[in-house]
Formats: sequence, structure tokens, C-alpha cells
Amino acid sequence: MATVAGDALIITCPSCAAPNRVPRERMGGGTCGRCKSALFAARPLTLTSANFDAHAARSDLPLLVDFWASWCGPCRQMAPAFEAAARQLEPWIRLGKLDTEAEQAIAGRYGIRSIPTMILFRKGQEIARQSGAMPERAIVDWARGAIR
Repeated sequence: MATVAGDALIITCPSCAAPNRVPRERMGGGTCGRCKSALFAARPLTLTSANFDAHAARSDLPLLVDFWASWCGPCRQMAPAFEAAARQLEPWIRLGKLDTEAEQAIAGRYGIRSIPTMILFRKGQEIARQSGAMPERAIVDWARGAIR
């Protein structure tokens, strides 16, 4: 995991996408310096073209993205498991959901051909990819294994 001066991490606010410097010992807590929202909510955030790069490339947290669509049965089936995985993986991995119908350009950028597909990013680089619905335990184990 990348660090900045003083052993702090840059954490992107889930509400306004502002960068925040957070000491490691305070991970999991704190509020945004700009909008005062909580930096961690233990649930996936909604990713759009407006905030995707801030979370995927500019935050020191790895970002696990669920590429999905509302019409996809396996996507709807996996949604509760992905939500539950966020409670286990935060604050060390941020989870986000990207609607491939609403954000076709981002889905195209990463060559999403089947959904659900999860991609784990670190500092803008794809480090792991998995297609197909997974239960909560498998999501957590796969993500933790991929960032080691």
C-alpha cells in the first residue's frame, strides 16, 4: 500500500471525491476535510465518470469495482454479497459499483464483456479481475489474496 509523508494515506471522500490525508492509526474513521462526510461507510459507493478516477487512481486505497447492470440476474444475485463484503474489507479496500449501462465509456475502457465482473485497482492499475457472481466469503478471500 502506498504511503505519504508521516505514514498517512490519501483517502478519497466517498461523497465529494476530495483527497484527504489520514494517518494509518486513524484508518476506518474520520471525516472529509471539505464536505465533513464520513470517509468510511462500510458499503459500496456508486461510481460514475465524475468520481471513478479519483477513487481508482488518486486514492491510496485499493478499489474493488463491481461492474454490473440492473437487468442482469447474476448481478442482482451478487449485490447483497458485495454489500456484505464491504463491511469486512473496509477500511483497507474501498468497494464501488459501476453501472455498465449508465457508464458505458468506463466499461469499454476496461473491456467489460460479461457481467458481473469485478476488477481490483491499485493506484489506477488493474491488479486482478474476476467474472461471474460470487458469494460474500469468496469475494473477501479473492480480494484479500489479490492485494498481498
